[in-house]
Formats: sequence, structure tokens, C-alpha cells
Amino acid sequence: MPSRNEWFSLQYYLPLVLGAVRILFILLFAYVLTSLAERAIRALRKYSVRMMRKSGTTTEFELEKRADTIGSVARKSIIFLIWTIALLMVLQKLGFEIAPLLASLGVVGVAVGFGAQSLVKDMLAGIFLLLENQIRVNDVAVINGTGGLVEEINLRTTVLRGENGAVHIFPNGSIVTLSNLTRDYSYYIFEVSVDYASDTDQAVAELRRIAEGIAHEEEFKDSILAPLEVFGVEKLGDSGVVVKARFKTLPGKQFPVGREMNRRIKMRFADAGIQIPFPTRTIHLVQGMTPELRDELKAVVKEVLSENR
Repeated sequence: MPSRNEWFSLQYYLPLVLGAVRILFILLFAYVLTSLAERAIRALRKYSVRMMRKSGTTTEFELEKRADTIGSVARKSIIFLIWTIALLMVLQKLGFEIAPLLASLGVVGVAVGFGAQSLVKDMLAGIFLLLENQIRVNDVAVINGTGGLVEEINLRTTVLRGENGAVHIFPNGSIVTLSNLTRDYSYYIFEVSVDYASDTDQAVAELRRIAEGIAHEEEFKDSILAPLEVFGVEKLGDSGVVVKARFKTLPGKQFPVGREMNRRIKMRFADAGIQIPFPTRTIHLVQGMTPELRDELKAVVKEVLSENR
């Protein structure tokens, strides 16, 4: 135990003060290095967007999404590396032996590696996911049958936000099927059922007029990339003739354009006298039925109607 004179001796506290200053300097240097790395990533992002813009291979919206995705992953990886090294240096200044610690971590890493193959698989899949530009942040995608907005793409996981607000997290190595609904452009495909008594040529003409009106409006004209494409009569349904068509839009803009198209179809078809069929049931009552059988049939009909409300 230090004596009373040693408590007030500058030589006793000097090593502690110098050690604290060194640790503070390491943390400050890591902070500065992090700030410089973030600036470098932002500059690299702007340069990459500028180069891709000159190539003219994709739209501005697509460039921004890809740059944001790669920049986010690069930022997280570099910051993790910087602060990991800083933590090891701080531990060394506090008197911990780093070499045995690293050696033991290496041995443990080899042992754990056999049980962490899925982690390595997830990270490798995440790298290829980024390099191949399969999806980007703010894309609308369907992963393994689940759809949503891509909120995060990490080296290990991909995060989707569902329409109902649910967050779906997928390990990258477990992604079996992936559908990007908003890459370069999108389609809104819709089918309109027309009554058999109505003129399908008139219905197609009305669809084209509705689409042309939407395409010239200020709210939608920048979102629509091509005129409405009408495929024609898709099938002869049970209650009507099905006409199929699609709109080509900017990525992610197919939904508002499609909703507006459906709203106007309902109004325009009603004004033009074009009937949109709906399911109906026809019940034939046999003459000479007993009152008991008639009452039983009425009860069955009421039950069916109540279930379909």
C-alpha cells in the first residue's frame, strides 16, 4: 500500500494520468477517423452516382437506391472495424495482454466456426446480394413469399417492412426466392370483368381514354412511362368477360396509379352503361313442395347469405 508521501507524489499519479490521456487520445482518434471515413464514403457515393449517371444505364431513382444501399453497408462495416481496433488498443493500455487474447479468440473462432457455418453463409450471401444489385433499400420485394418494403440490407440480414407494418427479418443465406417489384420500372397489371351483354370493344376504348386522361395530369404524368397496354380479352369467366391491361410506371409508383385507374374505371363504366358483373345465385323452387321443405330451404338460403356478408 502506498505511503502518505506517495499519495501526494506526482510520480505516483503520472503513469495513471499518462495512461488516461493515451486512452482518451485513442478514443478521440477513433472518433475523428470515423468522421473522416463517413465523409469519404459520402464523397465516394457522390462519385459513384456521377459515374453511373454518365453511363446512362439506369434511372436517377435507381442510382440513388443502389448508392444508399452500398454506402450504408460500407459505413457500418468500417465503423465496426475502427472501433474494434480502438477497443483492443484501450485494453492493451489498461494492462491486458492482447496477444494471448487474440490467440485464444483464434482458437475459439476455429471451434465455433464449425457451428457458425450459417453465419458465414449469410454474410457471403449478403455480399453477393450487394455486388449483383439484386435489391436495394426502398425497393418493394417479395422474399420467400413475403412481400414488403426493403428497409435495411446488412451483410447478415435483410429487413422488410410489410404493408401492415410488420417487420420481417431474413438471414441472407436463407433467401431462396427473391422478386424485386421496383427495379428500373414497374408494371401495374389489372383485369376488368365486363358483363356478357356489354360491348368489349367499347370497354377497351374507355380504358384507353381513362389512361390517357391520367397520363396528362400533373399528379401522375411523371410517374407513367408508357401508354396503357391492353392485352385484350384474357378469358371468358363465369359471370363476365375479363379484359387484361397494364401500366408501365416508375419504380414504386404503380400502386397509386393503379388505384386511381380503378377508381375512374368504376365511374366511367357506370356513365357509359358498361356493366361490371358480380356473383349471383339463382334458386329454382319446385312446384308442389311441402311447407316443411320450403321452410327448410329458406333457412338454408338465409344461412348461406349471412356467411357471405
